[in-house]
Amino acid sequence: MNAFEREPDAVLAELAALREADAPTHGGRVLSYVYDSGLAELDDLAAHAARLVQPVNGLDPTTFTSVAAMEAGVVGFARRAFHGDAGPDEVIGSVTSGGTESCLLAVKTARDVWREANPGDERMPRLVAPTTVHAAFHKAAHYFGLALELVPVSPETGAPRVADVVARLGDDVALVVMSAPSYPFATLDPIGEVAAETAGRGIALHVDACIGGFALAFQEGLPDWDLRVPGVTSLSADLHKYGYAPKGVSVLLQRGRDRQRRQYFATTAWPGYPVVNPTMAGSKPAGPLAAAWAILRVLGESGFADLTARAMTATAALRDAIDGIEGLAVVGDPVGPLLAVRADDAVPAERRVDPHHWADAARGAGWHLQLQPGMVQADGTVLPHTTHLTVTPVTDHVVGELVPALRAAADAVRGIPAVDGGELVAGLAGQLPGGAGALAAASDGLDSDTAAGLLGAFGLLGGEGAGGALPERMAPVLALVEALPAPLTERLLVELLARVVEPRD
Repeated sequence: MNAFEREPDAVLAELAALREADAPTHGGRVLSYVYDSGLAELDDLAAHAARLVQPVNGLDPTTFTSVAAMEAGVVGFARRAFHGDAGPDEVIGSVTSGGTESCLLAVKTARDVWREANPGDERMPRLVAPTTVHAAFHKAAHYFGLALELVPVSPETGAPRVADVVARLGDDVALVVMSAPSYPFATLDPIGEVAAETAGRGIALHVDACIGGFALAFQEGLPDWDLRVPGVTSLSADLHKYGYAPKGVSVLLQRGRDRQRRQYFATTAWPGYPVVNPTMAGSKPAGPLAAAWAILRVLGESGFADLTARAMTATAALRDAIDGIEGLAVVGDPVGPLLAVRADDAVPAERRVDPHHWADAARGAGWHLQLQPGMVQADGTVLPHTTHLTVTPVTDHVVGELVPALRAAADAVRGIPAVDGGELVAGLAGQLPGGAGALAAASDGLDSDTAAGLLGAFGLLGGEGAGGALPERMAPVLALVEALPAPLTERLLVELLARVVEPRD
């Protein structure tokens, strides 16, 4: 008896049709979100490995012993790559579902260690990090009750001053975070100098190497930034980025067994099985772990070194090309296979290239770059709005097509001023009942229907002429993100993303 309501082949065909609307995940035309090794064999390997463990529940490595063996193998590789096997303290680790979970667990661990060291202290512990620290640490501070204190970075280099970090240290700091490299600008934060200060004060230091760690580990000529630095107490790095594994798999390394055990949640206070979890999830798939384990064993250190060299060759070629495009400039001195591009303020306005218009023009030619908003830091300095490029080994195969496309995109928009977010907001406010006053009042809180109405007025989510789709040009959207009050922007983005996935029938 066939219990199927629809034939499996028909459903797979429907899925294939849905995938056709996605940005391409292979071929190097998307320079964000995806990390393409350019090796089809690795994709096949990952798929086969995941299929072999498809029914396995990663919750219990004593029942599914393959989970224990694979996790030990992945953590062991990461420990060697990040030199956690070189010091006197044992480095222990866990495989997580992604960078955000690794960062959350690092913060949760640091908070618990601080609480145990300060019994009865009712202060809210602080988390100190540069402005460029990944948003996952904003989430972690929000979830776990820490005060996030952001240290401004140089608009030119993207790095914080060591003295500015040190000035914020105190006995209420549970954790300091440095990036290797930072996501927005690919800057290697001053980890060694900061670690020397935090270690002397007994303050934990986490290195967030989620985006580029498995690339930096195979580069030469960098200052020590990983677990070779004595003051580094934990480090996170994603295997679904430059580990070339499928989403989502990351690793969190902690210095010392006793510290790492505070990462766990355990309870026997219910009549079911004892719950002992090193990660946020209980039941979890073993597929991403198996894929990462298989890829690490196939590539080995030499394979990673080769792929990193390809990505860095492509990065150097892109940087040279961008340096040669009048009106654009690379931010700072990026160390990883990623970089950010801003307008070059040193040239006359009529020769400048707005990076957001540039990204939109490149997208029109089939190349997907990531737009990043500017922001005003706590000290009043302004970080420029930029376009971010994540470079992977496959980029080396297409750089000959990409460079002319980037030059042509720059030529097409040179001299066009950046979208004025203030003017855009004023114009949109004029279309709303109550005008600018209503828009300002909306910042205090919105229900879902009002938020959807604002999205419609802004040309999103089925607004007039929008057809329910996102606009073709993203520069105006990013200008709105910069110009609107942050609470309002965040609320509107929540509404947008929530409605995109609501059922339509």
